[in-house]
Amino acid sequence: MIFGMHDGVLFHLGPIPVDHLVVTQWVIIALLGTVAFFATRNMQEIPRGLQNAFEMIITWANEFFTQLMDKPHVAKKWAPLLTTFFLFILVSNYSGLLPGSATIDGFQPPTSNWNVTMTLALITFFSIYVAGISENGLHHFKHFVSPSPAMLPLNLVEEVAHPLSLTVRLFGNIFGEEMVIAYLLFMAPFVVPAAIMGLSLLLGAIQAIVFTILSASYIAAATGEGH
Repeated sequence: MIFGMHDGVLFHLGPIPVDHLVVTQWVIIALLGTVAFFATRNMQEIPRGLQNAFEMIITWANEFFTQLMDKPHVAKKWAPLLTTFFLFILVSNYSGLLPGSATIDGFQPPTSNWNVTMTLALITFFSIYVAGISENGLHHFKHFVSPSPAMLPLNLVEEVAHPLSLTVRLFGNIFGEEMVIAYLLFMAPFVVPAAIMGLSLLLGAIQAIVFTILSASYIAAATGEGH
């Protein structure tokens, strides 16, 4: 392994460079996995502690997505992915609140990089087709020529717009927030940034919720009766 911060690369796995964003994502995934492990390793009929917290999250997610989607079985099937989206994005956003995250090179939240948000958006994009085909078969593709074949170009543009909007919305908000905190920290250390970081707690949660709701809405539309 070759360690270093050149061009954001921390080390190499053989010929593959690993930068700080990848490592941060590994840490977040490991953190979520560790918490999930300890929450479920000794399941009790009457939940307590982490198990209780996780069951509350799962129950809320199932109820929320069931209300959001027309078909309960579709909501139940895709709730794990959508809940994972929410938790990963939420923790990624909040990682930007750690001291120095907006000013130290190699220490930014993953969601402030468009490569990460685009990857999440592409997962949603392909999930839409998996959900649509599994629910409606090849009839899923009929919506490209609905209500008439003349609408094909516009419908194709709409399909591309979905992942693009998810990518830009999440990246733009988190990146912009990090830049504001960095400039304010330079001009007024520990005073103004503290208030901004307080607001970031709310904005970080909102962005995670918005991305998850939009992803759920796209999947619901793809699996709808009229799609």
